[in-house]
Amino acid sequence: MHEHPFRENADEIEELLKQYEDLRAGKKAAFLEEESFEIIIEHFNEKNNFFKALEVVDTALDYFPYSASLFIKKADLLIATNSYNEALDILKQAELFDADNIDIYILRTDAYLALDMQQKAANLLEDALLIFEGDDKLDLLFELADVYDDYEEFEKVFDCLKLILDQEPANEEALYKICFWTDFTGRNEESIRLHQHIIDENPYSELAWFNLGSAYQGLKLYEKAIDAYQYAVVINDKFDYAYRNMGDAYIRLRKYREAIEVLEKVGEITRPEDVIFEAIGHCYHKLGKFATARFNYRKASHINNTDSKLHYKIALTYINEKKWSKAIEQLENALRIHKNVPDYNLAIGQCALQLRNYKEAVHYFSMVVRSRPKNIRGWKALIVCLYQSEHFEEAAQQCNVALKITEEKPLLHFLYSAVLFAAKKPKEALHQLEEGLKKSPNLLKNFVALNPSILQNPQVVDLLARYRKPGRKK
Repeated sequence: MHEHPFRENADEIEELLKQYEDLRAGKKAAFLEEESFEIIIEHFNEKNNFFKALEVVDTALDYFPYSASLFIKKADLLIATNSYNEALDILKQAELFDADNIDIYILRTDAYLALDMQQKAANLLEDALLIFEGDDKLDLLFELADVYDDYEEFEKVFDCLKLILDQEPANEEALYKICFWTDFTGRNEESIRLHQHIIDENPYSELAWFNLGSAYQGLKLYEKAIDAYQYAVVINDKFDYAYRNMGDAYIRLRKYREAIEVLEKVGEITRPEDVIFEAIGHCYHKLGKFATARFNYRKASHINNTDSKLHYKIALTYINEKKWSKAIEQLENALRIHKNVPDYNLAIGQCALQLRNYKEAVHYFSMVVRSRPKNIRGWKALIVCLYQSEHFEEAAQQCNVALKITEEKPLLHFLYSAVLFAAKKPKEALHQLEEGLKKSPNLLKNFVALNPSILQNPQVVDLLARYRKPGRKK
């Protein structure tokens, strides 16, 4: 609703309030102009004293019964006090005196939305668009976009914002909003055409360049996205979101050094953020600079000490360096924040296995299996651990259980076969090996990895020869 920016000082307000009370008391000399009533109404409105404001507006209407402006103010106050149907009645009266006042349409929309009558609100605004032009039409389109958002007609939200930008290409509010809705609706191609047109008219619109980059990024056209973001930061070298998105695009292209450069720029122009340090850490991690990756992950963790994922990522850098004990410390920190995360338990189990702490490793792998019983990774880790610790009977039992739960994933046949050979049960072992070869011969490497010398077993060699791919050289 359009309001006059009243800036009266306290003495003037006090004088108007005194005159109002004199008027209420019936003093003969007391009189207030309509504008003075509006100032008093706004005074109480700003203090959220809506009931006093309603009293003033009713008094004003006794003196100015044909004022559309006062009826509109009353409707606005009634909406603020949740009297929606009464507000709609008052707006009908306002319409008698000023049918072309846009605030009548906007307040009716607010009332309809509050009454959960979204379709009625949409119809009202759609009709109003045929009446109003210029800035009023833009205001109505923004209102209509909010209505469509409210009842989840998201494609129409995009359409409204597109109409606004067709009419006023430099409208910043619409430019900000359409970026989100482009991503949400996936209408990237339309967004590209729209923003290319805007840029043709206004080549120095940093938001248009940014939105163009974002639309290209939505289509995974990362090189083009980077080009657009670079134009945006040339226009405004403090445009941190353009640097952020550019950094993400570089990461997608595996250009980690370039990503680091632009992400560090974000840190120079905004306050420190955990997500930026985490992204920089990720880049250094990918470049094999594990100590520097850790340094950035730790910075992120200091800002957000409740994010268990950061401790996990620090642990991964230690795992890459085969520093198992240090990795375990970080994984224990992660598990203290979020218990029973399968990836954390799997990693700490692998570290324990490397240190030959088999009992601990079995414990953690069992946690993975319990939380994700149909996931093959946990079962593989548990069975391999039991195999390496020479608990062959227990490993065989777990293979049996895993086969039932996972609906006989082929990998388990190979693992089971290796376990059975180790348990001196060659007949059953050959059967399991054959089952695996029938289903997925490419997984044979998992069988061989557990005991490479098994390839010297004549029965195994014969079985493998039968399942060798045709035309393959011996």
